[in-house]
Amino acid sequence: MEHNHDMGMGGPSSTMNKTTMMHPHNKMMMHMTFFWGKNAEILFSGWPGTRAGMYVLALIVVFAFSFLVEWLSHSHLIKPGSSNLFAGLIQTFLHALRVGLAYLVMLAVMSFNGGVFLVAVAGHTLGFLIFGSRAFKKTSSPPPLAKSVDLPPMSC
Repeated sequence: MEHNHDMGMGGPSSTMNKTTMMHPHNKMMMHMTFFWGKNAEILFSGWPGTRAGMYVLALIVVFAFSFLVEWLSHSHLIKPGSSNLFAGLIQTFLHALRVGLAYLVMLAVMSFNGGVFLVAVAGHTLGFLIFGSRAFKKTSSPPPLAKSVDLPPMSC
């Protein structure tokens, strides 16, 4: 029993040009370069579809996820004086949530849709402006050690 798993890389069950390729199983176009338009597949098969309203909803979701990544990166949710075990468990949960959201944003951007890319960057930018930059801080001095963020910065 032979299976063709070439994922559209020139095999007999698919076609390909410089910017798109045909998925061999469902005959959907998969973009390999950035494109503009509402007809995209983001995160889930068939979502958001071809309706403009669903595309706008998808953009809002990607924006919210990237904004939340920044909020989590600069949050102060653990109270000073909490036990080390409790604080460690909360930090671990927050880290898992932040990494999961960051991966979802990355996968959404991998749809190669220009709008998705722009709202992901906008969400991270606005989130950093509000939660990470000095723009809305009460003082310009660094926070005391007890007021440090709950999670260390994400590293690439």
